[in-house]
Amino acid sequence: MRVLLVDDHDLFRTGLRTLLEEQGIEIVGEAANGEDAVTLVEEHAPDVVLMDLEMPGMGGVDATREIAAVAPLTRVVVLTISDEDADVLNAVVAGACGYLLKDATIQELLRGIKAASVGESLISPSIAAKVLQRVRASSPDVEAAETLLARLSDRELQVLRLIANGNDNAQIAKELFISAKTVKNHISNILLKLSIENRIQAAVYAVRSGLA
Repeated sequence: MRVLLVDDHDLFRTGLRTLLEEQGIEIVGEAANGEDAVTLVEEHAPDVVLMDLEMPGMGGVDATREIAAVAPLTRVVVLTISDEDADVLNAVVAGACGYLLKDATIQELLRGIKAASVGESLISPSIAAKVLQRVRASSPDVEAAETLLARLSDRELQVLRLIANGNDNAQIAKELFISAKTVKNHISNILLKLSIENRIQAAVYAVRSGLA
């Protein structure tokens, strides 16, 4: 896997680079701010970007949004000290498919990178729960609900509801008596029909609409 590191602290980037290279991961570049990160993504097309949030100039959320627009095949995993609800939600909505705290273990970080590289999401369960709780506290989005009903089949709505309730693919397959491959196909169709990037965004969409 080819990874780009984005963080404004040189010492942290150096330590992270050493740890990841010891695990056989290729580091294609480093950036200290969002502007440089977007430029390097366009130059190197990394599989995964490890993105800090608070940086001088363009921050991590704006950089994530830019990367999602210019390089949709590159996945962004946020690696930050902040577990504030608003930061997590903003990053997820911008297109991040992973959100990890800097006190994560190297094993957790590797799982996040590997999940992102194949288009899956890895967000700490406690953080994901906080995000969805925050979304649930807001008023239902009537337009989002209408979009779901208009675009998704009954089966896709069932799958989306289970995603929003925290079920993984195996649990969804068991619940609906279908194969894991069929679940994956349904999820791909859901993301395509809703024009979103990953399953955590799908969960947010579902909760906003009042589906879950």
